[in-house]
Amino acid sequence: MVKKRTGKKRQSELVKKILIRMWIIFFGGLALFALFMVTVSWGWWGYMPDIKTLENPKMILATEIYSADDVVIGKIYRHEDRTKITYNDIPESMEQALLATEDIRFRKHSGIDLRSLTRALLSLGSKGGGSTITQQLAKNMFHEHSGGSLDRILQKFKEWVISARLENRYTKDEILTMYFNEVIWGNSAGIKSASQTFFNKEVSELNTQEAAMLVGMLKAPTRYNPKRNPEAALVRRNTVLNQMERYDFLDEPTCDSLKSLPIDLDYNYSSHNKGMATYLREQIRLYMHQWCSKRGLDVYNDGLKIYTTIDSRIQKYAEASVAGHVAELQKMFVKETARVRSGPWRMEESAYMTDKSYIPKQMKRTHRYRSMKRNGSSTDEIEKEFETPRQMSIFAWGRENNEVDTVMSPLDSLKYYKQLFHTGFMAMDPHTGHIKAWVGGIDFEYFKYDHVNVRSTRQVGSTFKPIVYARALEDHVIHPCEKVSTAPVTFELEDGNTWTPRNSEDPDEDELMIYQGLQKSMNTVTALVMKRMEPGSPYKVKDFSDKLGIATDKFQPYPSICLGTMDISVQEMVSAYAAFANEGQWIQPTYITRIEDKHGNVLEEFIPTTREAMSKQTAYVMLQMLDKVTRGGGTAVRLRYKYGITQPMGGKTGTTQNNSDGWFMGVTPDLVAGCWVGCEDRQVRFLSTQLGQGANMALPIYANFIKSVYSDPTIKINKDGFPEPETRYEVDLDCDAYIQNNGPGSPDDQFLLR
Repeated sequence: MVKKRTGKKRQSELVKKILIRMWIIFFGGLALFALFMVTVSWGWWGYMPDIKTLENPKMILATEIYSADDVVIGKIYRHEDRTKITYNDIPESMEQALLATEDIRFRKHSGIDLRSLTRALLSLGSKGGGSTITQQLAKNMFHEHSGGSLDRILQKFKEWVISARLENRYTKDEILTMYFNEVIWGNSAGIKSASQTFFNKEVSELNTQEAAMLVGMLKAPTRYNPKRNPEAALVRRNTVLNQMERYDFLDEPTCDSLKSLPIDLDYNYSSHNKGMATYLREQIRLYMHQWCSKRGLDVYNDGLKIYTTIDSRIQKYAEASVAGHVAELQKMFVKETARVRSGPWRMEESAYMTDKSYIPKQMKRTHRYRSMKRNGSSTDEIEKEFETPRQMSIFAWGRENNEVDTVMSPLDSLKYYKQLFHTGFMAMDPHTGHIKAWVGGIDFEYFKYDHVNVRSTRQVGSTFKPIVYARALEDHVIHPCEKVSTAPVTFELEDGNTWTPRNSEDPDEDELMIYQGLQKSMNTVTALVMKRMEPGSPYKVKDFSDKLGIATDKFQPYPSICLGTMDISVQEMVSAYAAFANEGQWIQPTYITRIEDKHGNVLEEFIPTTREAMSKQTAYVMLQMLDKVTRGGGTAVRLRYKYGITQPMGGKTGTTQNNSDGWFMGVTPDLVAGCWVGCEDRQVRFLSTQLGQGANMALPIYANFIKSVYSDPTIKINKDGFPEPETRYEVDLDCDAYIQNNGPGSPDDQFLLR
């Protein structure tokens, strides 16, 4: 009996020891785990965000560019196109879809859902993971992807700590908002970018099935991308809808009806090369890069907001007018080239002779040629490379996104691109200097060169003549109603030679009024106006041009500048003409009004500079003379009759030597615009002046543009004509009265300005 009791006692003591050791191991394990978690929180096992970082998390945000009418016309970003939203922007169905799919107990747990975690551990992940929305946010915001299994396990512990801290510092609404702003949808970062990419909508406008589709993509953004894999995306969307029904966010009939709907995309992928005002956006990007570097900011990541002067409606009409006409112009050029059966690259001295050396010279300027030459390739090898057809994508009018896949040799590609017409178009408010439309070319993705900015200059031709007339009016040496001879005028040059310009066609009249000389673009009349300003007339015109914002460093001090022989940019020409509509005041063209940080704090506001370029009287007289241009001659026929534009406006065409450049400048009371059209090289041009003149190349772009602007009732613009100066002006614009008082035969040096 004693031995039996002794055996039971020993057994009991053994069990007790085992239990004590188990409890020691258990509590010791808990203590070690707690200590481990403490050291994790201290950052002993790798980076952990501090309190300051958690309270002010660094989020990469794209810079947004806004139009004057509050439309986002583009963004500036390097890797992530992300824009923040607020909780109020998130539709209820979006939140419900996320909770039903990812974390139904989100509103109840404190960052870690023990039930979901236990289920995940017991099923080894086959019944879903245990990560909560808060944990996913912690992973996305504060951790890079793990390198291996051990790293991933350690990262999980870190996420637990971060999740608890996030839950302690933010409300559930704030955590949801941070999640939607942070998560990636393929190439779109954040829900706002994803909504705009796939549906071209604001987040608040998403309906239930659209919200379900976007939430469904989160599991595998590439696999469930509706653009690439529409069938898989549809199945996944319906799975999310089923989850919403399961948790009573949808009833069965509604769920079934939504699942029967197709995915209706309005794909609008954000790209630096696509969208509205791409050329201006690039100008802004270049400017902001310098602006930010001086202030310690990052234009790509700091979520700045740039408010521009662009009117999205006016910009849209400008881009449509450019695309519509240049595409038609290209067809005309192809037909003419086929008809004359010669290459469109002409000899400088003879417009009818093909320059056979043109393409070989252009080939040697290409990157492909220079690279092969540096690598030691022979001429025969290079020529073979250029003549070998290959698969490529090229720019093509009338195709989707102006692009077509084709087979073409590099040599044929070179010839193809050299025949394309390019353009620059700009419109601005003459009173504020605000640029309302900027079209720097035909397609920014293929042609990065901007044909509007001040560094891009081309010969301006007759569009410069109004500046010569304005200077003469300012000097009181001409009168609009004065009759002058159309005969040639000779200038004696400083080197002893003479210059006698002639008209492109013999005039029908021996005499014309001064304003008619501008109306008919008579070179001889413009030359006479120039001669009236002697001595030093070229210097006077140059000085006047400088007041009008035209860089005159390339002006040669010769009388020939009166015919527009110099190269000037579209931007400069528009700002110069704007002074006519702004009572003689030149105002600096401006495309940014203010810059804000991501919190809405104004960092800088921009106010354009102004200066007096001419008197109000001179400016008003020039407006009346330019208005006369659009009421007589070829310009009037096109503007007033072909396009049906009846509103008061002034305008002037320009055509340069051998039809290399076509220009049109248009002036209305509240909008001044200018347009240049031509090929990349001046040797590539129309043979026919009828086709190559500014009235055919550039005027239609302006005409279609201004007609669209005038037809839009939402655009408030003066259609009633140019207001007269409040002060009395000296020039009598009544030509009948002028002739009656001065006589048709009055000598030029006796006419009187009153």
